[in-house]
Amino acid sequence: MPKYFYSAVTSKGEPKTGILESKDEQELSKALHDQGYILVSARLEEKQKGLKFFQKVLKIPIKEKLFFTRNLRLMIRSGVSLPRALKILASQSANQKFSDILFEIMREIEKGKKFSEALEARKETFSNIFCSMVKVGEETGKLEEVLKNLEKQMERTYELKSRVKGAMIYPAVIIVAMVGIGILMLVLVVPQLAQTFEDLGVELPLTTRMVIYAGTFATKFWYIFLAIFGVLVFLLKQGIKTDKGGKMLDKLLLKAPIISKIVKKTNTAYTARTLSSLIISGVPIVESLRIVSETLDNYFYREAITNAAKEVKKGNKLSDSLKPYSDIFSLTFSEMIAVGEETGQTSEILEKIADFSEAEVENLTRNLTSVIEPLIMIVVGIAVGFFAVSMIQPMYSMLGSL
Repeated sequence: MPKYFYSAVTSKGEPKTGILESKDEQELSKALHDQGYILVSARLEEKQKGLKFFQKVLKIPIKEKLFFTRNLRLMIRSGVSLPRALKILASQSANQKFSDILFEIMREIEKGKKFSEALEARKETFSNIFCSMVKVGEETGKLEEVLKNLEKQMERTYELKSRVKGAMIYPAVIIVAMVGIGILMLVLVVPQLAQTFEDLGVELPLTTRMVIYAGTFATKFWYIFLAIFGVLVFLLKQGIKTDKGGKMLDKLLLKAPIISKIVKKTNTAYTARTLSSLIISGVPIVESLRIVSETLDNYFYREAITNAAKEVKKGNKLSDSLKPYSDIFSLTFSEMIAVGEETGQTSEILEKIADFSEAEVENLTRNLTSVIEPLIMIVVGIAVGFFAVSMIQPMYSMLGSL
């Protein structure tokens, strides 16, 4: 009989995990019910082993951490102790890597370690934002409220990233399909036409010879083509990882037509949302700016927020500190922050800025397809036209000589 890795709980919420042999999940549920447990989830042990391997290699998705934050907040609000809540959530987590981390944190808390300290020891999983806000929540006794702010911030961030990624899928699919069709034409069609031209002894123009040479190379030396492609991809990735390469890419994204608007609005929304969450949770403004700067992907936004933090530390206003960076943060952004500083509602104003910027990102991504589609069609038309002219021109020359 197959073995199942199961997760179950008692009527009081006490978790239990293990491996049992069973005919199917229904029989497994009955067996556990006889022992006083309710089956929560079950997976075949073989599948679980493969799943564990990939989960340990890959990063823990933000969606998994979002569910954890939401459920932890609800349990704390219901009066469940922190170690017990972590134990239940660890048992019910579908991600084995995350489950192991939560069990480790639970054991450390039971030994007297603070929740924030246990989180800070695992910054590869929990960001500086998460750790700092939880620390403030512990110190002020408002952990449930802080977790609510974290949940909202993570949820909006997840939605924003998903929206941008979703908008990029269509252009990516079209480009990949275009490249794939081009390669198939070079490998399957061009060699046959080349042989026909050779048999007829037709004098070929330069463009036709270029296409034929490319097709011949792709057919006979495909392994060299793959090696060159692999090396180029590797060098590109390594170049982006360097400070200079990353800076060049970030600058290119800020200058590129269409994409630049999405990049600017996305970074503005993320900055405002994160900064608002940190301030409203009680994290000092300078520390909040430092944390935000470490979480931003774009070099120029990191630099702007880092320099703004230095200016604020000297006693300057945040709105004044951001005005020199009007090329990436609009004047409206700094002016609205100035209003927040004057009225003592900086976090509320930042939240409104984030809502507005996220709405603009949604509009831009919704219209992205209609903007990019004509450009893609032009590129496809040029490529098809070049290929057609290159292959048909010798035929016309041959017919003209008859």
